[in-house]
Amino acid sequence: MNETLKEVLDLLDLEQLERDIFRGRSPEERIQRVFGGQVAAQALVAAGRTVPAERSVHSLHAYFIRPGDPAVPIVYNVERVRDGRSFTTRRVVAIQHGKAIFTMSASFHIAEDGVAHQAAVMPEVPDPETLPHFQDRMRDLVGDTHPWRDWLARPRPVDARYVTPLTWEAVGDPSLRGSQTQVWFRYDADLPDDPLLHVVLAAYASDYTLVDTVLLAHGLAWGASNVSGASLDHAMWFHRPLRVDDWVLYDQESPWSGGARGLARGQMFTPSGELAVSVVQECMIRVSNP
Repeated sequence: MNETLKEVLDLLDLEQLERDIFRGRSPEERIQRVFGGQVAAQALVAAGRTVPAERSVHSLHAYFIRPGDPAVPIVYNVERVRDGRSFTTRRVVAIQHGKAIFTMSASFHIAEDGVAHQAAVMPEVPDPETLPHFQDRMRDLVGDTHPWRDWLARPRPVDARYVTPLTWEAVGDPSLRGSQTQVWFRYDADLPDDPLLHVVLAAYASDYTLVDTVLLAHGLAWGASNVSGASLDHAMWFHRPLRVDDWVLYDQESPWSGGARGLARGQMFTPSGELAVSVVQECMIRVSNP
């Protein structure tokens, strides 16, 4: 297990201040804002710690309200909205500098039998082991003298293998632009069997690439001087258990963008083709001097 993944797991081990109040921190990096996937994952940890272990999260709906300050701890207040016979509902507010930066509602459900079907079909894509690492593709693209070389050399908590073009590849080649992104990902370590941990890490990873699908359609990329944006909201539905220390195919598309906003949705499949998670996110994207 690399040090970056160890740090992510440490970030998810929240400090409990009171019965329903928790505190989390951010990585010791000089970044402008807290990564949205981190806030969503920590909020889900806080909610899950107030719910009986036999109840699994099946959905969350979240809003990113203000940019998070990575230099300041985040306090998560959990509201016990409902504890029913089958379902449990929690609301979480993340607070910094006395103001809410993020809100989330999450619903948990006991295991029950019921009718089952799956209309979604896992796309036919290359095996992840045959695809290059994200960092290798980026290094080939930008070269060894680019200012990002140190960032690309650092270990990452998630091993990502893109099936489709990277946004930076499509910036210079219009033929690579499109509204679909497919990426295999996994956490490259043997993780504990805790189901909540795997769900939380899926939520963490879900925010890495989803908005890129909007950018890819227009030949834009994060890091370009004329592109700025942020996640606005995030929703996830967890259909079945999954393990994120095994490969997960994240199939993503953007059906619409306009008015400085873009919509993206994704589906996470297990290696055997089972639909495990559905994701929808709206983001803000502003482009100057396109």
